[in-house]
Amino acid sequence: MATDDKVKGPASYFPSIEKAYGQPIAHWQQVIKDAGPLKHMELVNKLKAEHAMGHGHANALVAYFVAKK
Repeated sequence: MATDDKVKGPASYFPSIEKAYGQPIAHWQQVIKDAGPLKHMELVNKLKAEHAMGHGHANALVAYFVAKK
């Protein structure tokens, strides 16, 4: 039986995030952590405003970070 190794969920955005913004995912996770106790959309908006990140990429990073907590 074959296994489906395709990455799903927010992590599926990671290769394009790293390519588009030139930083590893660990960098963005630290940026989110350093932002402090903000709500999901506050974190998304912070990434968009301060790092010119697109909504989908910002949302994927925040969703992954929150899920790992």
